[in-house]
Amino acid sequence: MKAFIKIPVFVAACFFAGVVSCRVKKFIPEGELLYTGSKIDLKAETKVRHLSEIEAELETVMRPEPNSKILGIRLGLLAYYKAQRKRPGLYYRFLNKKIGEKPVYLSDVNPLRVEELMNNRLENRGFFRSDINSLEKKGKRTGSVLYAVQVKAPYTIRAYQLDSGSLPIYKEIGEYMNRSGFVKPGARFDLERFKVERERIDLFLKGRGYYNFNADFLIFEADTNGHKDKSVDLFLRLKKDVPPKSVIPYEIASINVFPHYSLDESGENDTVTLSQINFIQDSGFFQPRRLAPYILLEKDKRYNPTDSRRTSNRLSSIGTYKFVNIRYDEVGKENASDTLGYLATNIYLSPLKKRALRAELQGVTKSNNFVGPSLSLTYSNRNLFRGGETLNVTGQAGYEQQLIKGDNTGLSSVQLGLKGDLVFPRLLFPVAVGRKFKYAVPKTRLSTGVEYLNRSKLYTLQSVTGSFGYNWNASRYVYHELTPVSVNVVNLASTSPAFETILAENEFLQSSFDQKFIGGLTYTFTYNELLSSGIRNPFFVTLNVDMAGNGLGLLNKLTAAKKENTFLGLEYAQYYKSDINIQHYAYISKTQKLVTRLFAGFGFPYGNSVTLPFSKQYFSGGAYSVRAFRVRSLGPGTYYPDSENIGSFFDQAGDIRLEANLEYRFPIYSYLKGALFADAGNVWLSNENEALPGGKFTSGFIRELGVGVGTGVRLDIQNFVIRLDLAAPIQKPYLPKGERFGFDWKNPVLNFAIGYPF
Repeated sequence: MKAFIKIPVFVAACFFAGVVSCRVKKFIPEGELLYTGSKIDLKAETKVRHLSEIEAELETVMRPEPNSKILGIRLGLLAYYKAQRKRPGLYYRFLNKKIGEKPVYLSDVNPLRVEELMNNRLENRGFFRSDINSLEKKGKRTGSVLYAVQVKAPYTIRAYQLDSGSLPIYKEIGEYMNRSGFVKPGARFDLERFKVERERIDLFLKGRGYYNFNADFLIFEADTNGHKDKSVDLFLRLKKDVPPKSVIPYEIASINVFPHYSLDESGENDTVTLSQINFIQDSGFFQPRRLAPYILLEKDKRYNPTDSRRTSNRLSSIGTYKFVNIRYDEVGKENASDTLGYLATNIYLSPLKKRALRAELQGVTKSNNFVGPSLSLTYSNRNLFRGGETLNVTGQAGYEQQLIKGDNTGLSSVQLGLKGDLVFPRLLFPVAVGRKFKYAVPKTRLSTGVEYLNRSKLYTLQSVTGSFGYNWNASRYVYHELTPVSVNVVNLASTSPAFETILAENEFLQSSFDQKFIGGLTYTFTYNELLSSGIRNPFFVTLNVDMAGNGLGLLNKLTAAKKENTFLGLEYAQYYKSDINIQHYAYISKTQKLVTRLFAGFGFPYGNSVTLPFSKQYFSGGAYSVRAFRVRSLGPGTYYPDSENIGSFFDQAGDIRLEANLEYRFPIYSYLKGALFADAGNVWLSNENEALPGGKFTSGFIRELGVGVGTGVRLDIQNFVIRLDLAAPIQKPYLPKGERFGFDWKNPVLNFAIGYPF
């Protein structure tokens, strides 16, 4: 609720800034100067690598922060000043409460303290005895501070070695140092890097079984004796009085799993031991042979936090449990030595409710400009066969209306559907796969569904779908989805006279609806760095492959079918389709980023198909594509319909699609974000179609791109985004050559959508 309160506050603040004629400087008291910020003039005595990073760190210690600006106006400060008058009124008191900021004056700045903090940061980075001076710059009503920083040549590491001891842990640390090279001779003296080195050593030792070790047990010592130049000998050693149990490795003495754990659990439990793992449960809630493959921990093996974390993630991914807790307890053991410790591992699994019913009411906006409500009801039955299986049955009903100017306005659809998914949290394969997956266990999904779709003024479509496939995470960033069996049977139940006319005028379009059976294979590869906080400029890549009809064609030949190109009496489609989507996020600052997107898709019909099925074709234009053109209004190629009617909606699709987007995203105020963007793209046909002249892909495709630029605002509340984008074309591919380029600012396109475009 607080987020929605801030929206009218921002609008009121903007109105306030526009109607108030007086400026902030008028309210500054005599003898005070409004602080407008500080700058750093950083210079180095010698060439220093990554000097900009040093400057960025120095900027973090400049205090205090000046009063904030919104679109160049200090609204918060203005609201504060207005509220301090004798009779501020309810309006100004309200604004001050929501966005008011106390003034920051030059007298609030302590340059000497800032100089001390800067010097401390520089010494931590190896720059000793730097020259730092501050200069106050004063105007009539404002003031700022300039910090002139002259850094000397930094200290470097001449030698880096370990103070060895008799404990086995020194050998482990030495092995890390020989392999790592993170801190090495010749590098700059850098305390921050040393802290990271300690954490890396700690992580390395934890992976070797040192359960009780801590990074704080390590200390670096620097020795400058005997060196006339600015170099140091760096020594790494263990601190004195480190607890003995912290410098010995630990083995797992036992593994106990509680598959049906509850705090109020009462009753007798049975214990089943499988692969040296004890499964303790009261009623055989989960079959041990199904749960064991998810556990990477092994008895008599050394403790490893990576295996522990992955085991927890794998168990959580089953979908049966709401809590997964792995606890380690130190235990004694007969004939134990002082150089090895032992851990009892207890895995507590708290299940979700077996059955659940979920209802969702959504406001849907699609890339084809259909907008409307949708209601879905999902029944879930978890752990169906005591092996983590999940059955989901979903019924859905929706109504959508298309928001397009022209003859297409008011085109609506009614959609009804029923779908069932049975998910097995393991690999179902004709041949047993004995290997234990290191990162994640693949899931097998069986799906079937029926759908009814009625497009007003056009047609009624009935479809039955079925699929069998797998999905799994190969690593932290890589995800695969393979569906070797995918079937879609479509029945064009009824058509309107207008739609029949459309089909009669375009035999390619008619062919795309005639082929009622689509059977084949699909594969999706996803590489996603967006969820990793350690990657500054992440990539997101998706590759899709869709092949249909080749298996059915082979089956026809092997069985010597009486009627070619049919299966079960239905004509089937034959095509190959593949596309790739690449997105890159370059962070200019914590709140500003430059997002780049490239998309390329290609579909090739063959055999008894002259074009892709209509549901598989590409289109361009709209809120998630080239935003300066309305949905499906680009292409194919240079084709442009004689009039904007329902028929043009189906004509403007293709087998090939190319798009590129560039978007600069920045904050405006609180949850309100802004964007500047440029889009380019189009679709083409792989085969010539006389009904769509200019639609075939040629070597001159660059000159056939639709290009547009624009700006947008987004209300982003915890990743729920409402978006408005206003764009205008600067290149129209359907115009004659020589007339295509030109900024058409008089006919902009306003796009409303849910979520970011990419």
